[in-house]
Amino acid sequence: MDNVMIKMDNVTYKYQNAEDENIAALKNISLNIERGEFVAILGHNGSGKSTLAKLLNALLLPTEGRVHVNNMDTLDEKRVWDIRQTAGMVFQNPDNQLVATIVEEDVAFGPENQGVAPKEISERVDEALNIVGMKEYRKHAPHLLSGGQKQRIAIAGVLAMRPECIILDEPTAMLDPSGRREVMSTIKRLNKEENKTIILITHYMDEAVEADRVIIISEGEIALKGSPRQVFSQVEKVLSLGLDVPQVTELAYKLRKEGIDIKSDVLTVEELVMLL
Repeated sequence: MDNVMIKMDNVTYKYQNAEDENIAALKNISLNIERGEFVAILGHNGSGKSTLAKLLNALLLPTEGRVHVNNMDTLDEKRVWDIRQTAGMVFQNPDNQLVATIVEEDVAFGPENQGVAPKEISERVDEALNIVGMKEYRKHAPHLLSGGQKQRIAIAGVLAMRPECIILDEPTAMLDPSGRREVMSTIKRLNKEENKTIILITHYMDEAVEADRVIIISEGEIALKGSPRQVFSQVEKVLSLGLDVPQVTELAYKLRKEGIDIKSDVLTVEELVMLL
């Protein structure tokens, strides 16, 4: 059990719609995420993936079943603060997460609220800005930064609270391609070098390819899961769930259909070039 960071046991989450009907956003989901794992969760809009993200750090509580974060039950009110310190959350719009007028003050906001000593706050701010590659911007005003830079500051703000696990809910949805690349390289570095458990909710297939494991959610249930190769090689199944596959995988799929003998689990341009 010690190697499991997040454990979901038969979790159902229901909300009430305008007609007072109980609608299940998630149905009977069971899932383990190990320490240090990088998991991408995919699904089209309304599939339940953002609901899942919010259950992982007790922003929402399960209607049925249990969610454990580092062995702490999210239904245990006394542990909510500890859970949120263990599993930090980065949202889609960085503007909603930035609170101060100077970058370093923004990054310090979380640890200040935790009552961390000033000297340690300063060390944590340095460390967090360093990890996201934004140290030279510490005296800048966040609202003057690019989208990718703002999102990196938002990630630094979460990092300064020293979480073991970081949940990112579509962190690149509002960014241009260069901002997306910046944020993705930051996420990969957090996982590989800082050994953080990463849960990335996304609808970009090329981001999911970078993960250790991909989970596709459809209509509140887990429809497919496995390594990116295992999942994306099932091209027809993925397309039937209303999602794309990485462009290279789709190209390989089309070449196979034309009778060219090529593997179905191609994920990168380099691989395809080598095979061809």
